[in-house]
Amino acid sequence: MRISLFLLVVTMAACQAAVPEISRQSFGRTPDGQSVELFTLTNKRGAVAKITNYGGIVVSLEVPDRDGKQGDVVLGYDNLAGYIKNNPYFGALIGRYGNRIAKGRFTLDGKRHQLTINDGPNHLHGGKQGFDKVVWKATPEMTPAGPALRLTTTSPDGDQGYPGTLEVTAVYTLTNRNELRVDFSATTDKPTIVNLTHHSYFNLAGAGSPTILDHKLQIPAKAYTPVDSTLIPTGEIRNVNSTAFDFLKPTTIGARIGNADPQLKLGPGGYDHNWVLKTKADGRLALAAKVYEPSSGRTLEVLTTEPGMQFYSGNFLDGTIKGKGGKAYPFRSAFCLEPQHFPDSPNHANFPSTVLRPGETYKNTIIYRFGTK
Repeated sequence: MRISLFLLVVTMAACQAAVPEISRQSFGRTPDGQSVELFTLTNKRGAVAKITNYGGIVVSLEVPDRDGKQGDVVLGYDNLAGYIKNNPYFGALIGRYGNRIAKGRFTLDGKRHQLTINDGPNHLHGGKQGFDKVVWKATPEMTPAGPALRLTTTSPDGDQGYPGTLEVTAVYTLTNRNELRVDFSATTDKPTIVNLTHHSYFNLAGAGSPTILDHKLQIPAKAYTPVDSTLIPTGEIRNVNSTAFDFLKPTTIGARIGNADPQLKLGPGGYDHNWVLKTKADGRLALAAKVYEPSSGRTLEVLTTEPGMQFYSGNFLDGTIKGKGGKAYPFRSAFCLEPQHFPDSPNHANFPSTVLRPGETYKNTIIYRFGTK
């Protein structure tokens, strides 16, 4: 009898296990006629990531809740037209420089460079034609860790004002541990600056759920970088102690988001700041954040090799965007956790450097690890 029960359990587990696979299909064409594809990655646990080579965008990411029910936890659109027409960086790869650079200006080796301006007076996420709008060359790969998609692009010298020809690779792996792993690498032929990241909008209750204010967030960081009225860092590194920016212990996102702190009143209000992480000097991964959503039981851990992480509480969402399935995305209905170097680093000598020189290789790894409790 025990043997029979054991065989039944093994058989049921085998039936529930998925076969890792990658499929591809057309996702349309850009206005200039470039063909775009959509790749579906399925790991052996049944998690599914759909990624397009337009902008390296994660279109959907299905992971189980505490009852084993799959759900899509990232915001986005059903078709390419949505991303081309109005995309606030849903699910995209960001570069050449994630986050903001004041007035789009920086000086490198005594030479001043002017980048394109696309965010008020500032440069944001690589400019008007950043990596989120590039059609990347895509190569699907099956790896021991799980199905993967290798994306490559070349950013020419002078692109958006940046010096040097930058050769960039980004590899997405949907691991069999239910992780979405992103491995970046880049090389240049002239001194330049680089700061690459990933920009999914998460709601662990499911994309289109009305709020993320009930999610519990933990960020093991004792400091953050305050910003001015245009969301550019002032250069100060400020302790989170006794502030609304203290997430050292798990705290609901909405617990202090309405506090009187002037930093929470900028723009539409809320969190859109860089936390100073304790990353390891040897480049090993370190924990950047933990998130728990009580109704679904889903959890998210973010690991990174980067010294900072931007936490954004969906402040610019206002309900006017209708995404997948025609669902509107209201105010604070998603959050972003973007491991990266600090915003405006080229203009702050006390921030970690983002300079890349010929002969060097830029490397950066981000892991979004999903679970339940």
